[in-house]
Amino acid sequence: MSELARRALACLDLTSLNDGDDEAAIAKLCARARTKHGDVAAVCLWPKFVAQAKAALAQTGVKIATVVNFPGGLEPAADVVAMTKTALADGADEIDLVFPYKRWLRGEKVPAVTVVARVREACGNATLKVIVESGAFPALDKLDRACGEIVEAGADFLKTSTGKIEIGATPDAARVLLEVAARNPYRDVGVKISGGVRTLADAATYLAFADELRGPDWATPATFRFGASGLLDALLADLDGAAAPIPAKGY
Repeated sequence: MSELARRALACLDLTSLNDGDDEAAIAKLCARARTKHGDVAAVCLWPKFVAQAKAALAQTGVKIATVVNFPGGLEPAADVVAMTKTALADGADEIDLVFPYKRWLRGEKVPAVTVVARVREACGNATLKVIVESGAFPALDKLDRACGEIVEAGADFLKTSTGKIEIGATPDAARVLLEVAARNPYRDVGVKISGGVRTLADAATYLAFADELRGPDWATPATFRFGASGLLDALLADLDGAAAPIPAKGY
């Protein structure tokens, strides 16, 4: 399965969003982003580490992604926009915004979607990934509607999960995100699968969905990502011909 592992590696947002992250942890993360089998697509980390990561990965193709409104999606819109602008000024290439899903689910749909539109405007040419928190939705039809509104508000990617609630990415949710993304007639909307993706088998499942729904050439780093920390070890083990590591809990 080495070719599959190489494909997944190129689409990986290597992630560290732990409460105890420090400069040493981020330095290690950035070093891991460049492997003998190729670079990951991006590193994803807390906003306060953006400048450090940007310096460490300068002159490489690895993007710097950070999170805003994370993890609960409840921060005031003005604060989210301000954090977005600061992160971009520090060198972020991509913003992963937590959709105000709790507000949307209790009927406050316009204010929730407006946050996406405001962050989209603040992003300019930077990539905006919107974390839907798919595991919080009680029904797939609600998830479908929310994703449609998020795309209309300007999201470049739909992303499944923060990895901070009990239910992360699931095959059913991934299908919904891929189907909604495919319906947009004006631009190519990407999908990021995150929250519990830890093994090569997990990656294979989601890449197969992407191939089935969008075609075998669609899922590239420009359109498809995995958000994970432990997945890298599983991919490298396969590429090195070693035994797969025991998956650890976490993002």
